[in-house]
Amino acid sequence: MIFQTYIPKPPLDEFIEHFIYHEGYDPAHTIDRFLPDGNVEIIIDLDDKPKFIYDNETLREIQTCRNVWASGVRTEPISIYSGKESAMLIISFKKGKAYPFFPFSMKEISNRVVDADLLWGSLLDDLRERILDETDIGKRFRIVENFLFKSFQKKLERNPCVEFAVNEIVKNPSQTNLGKLNDKIGYSQKHFISMFKKQVGLTPKSYLRIMRFQAALIEIESSAKVDWTQVAGNCGFYDQAHFIADFKKFSGFTPEQYLKRKNHLLNYVPVV
Repeated sequence: MIFQTYIPKPPLDEFIEHFIYHEGYDPAHTIDRFLPDGNVEIIIDLDDKPKFIYDNETLREIQTCRNVWASGVRTEPISIYSGKESAMLIISFKKGKAYPFFPFSMKEISNRVVDADLLWGSLLDDLRERILDETDIGKRFRIVENFLFKSFQKKLERNPCVEFAVNEIVKNPSQTNLGKLNDKIGYSQKHFISMFKKQVGLTPKSYLRIMRFQAALIEIESSAKVDWTQVAGNCGFYDQAHFIADFKKFSGFTPEQYLKRKNHLLNYVPVV
């Protein structure tokens, strides 16, 4: 298997976590349950086989993805192709930082997977063709880097208020109080929520719940023996009942079901 990452040069590195290239991944399963992680990605598929999104319950194919697509921030799990025998280059944005690269408010793409041509016309399909003409992975990364800089450099503006809020939520979700956070920012609650939804795609409350869920996943991953009451308390949930309810909402599994199903890849749970 080939797995490489690349951090783009400034100013792109302020908005993009990294580029990911993977090829030759060969898991035993074909469908993953992908869990909400607070991220936005653009996926460039470098083979010609269509990839499918499946109904979470029946696993019936409900959407076909080809060539290039964007995946918005999520509040619910999604069942996707496991990536078996695929070659993909992924643009993974920093949390809350994808907005300058999209033609509209990020709330328009939340909980959605959208073909790139519906967002950017043929722009990213043309980029894909240029990537396919090059075989060296490092040069492929630089093709994407140069393309993004030339295409979006005039839109690369940061919103310090939303950036501060996202950083506070991500850094310490168990202790974040949204009322106090709003007071530090200084806007009215209504304006703060509207601004946050436009830039991030969700309300601050929804995003905070996802980050607490993510904190729980990390604690589960690092624990030899899981104490569910302790996990709930450490990650900022009001009580164990609220923890179980949120866990089921965001994963589709109870915590015990998740523990039995999970593998080494955080946020990807084998289904079939």
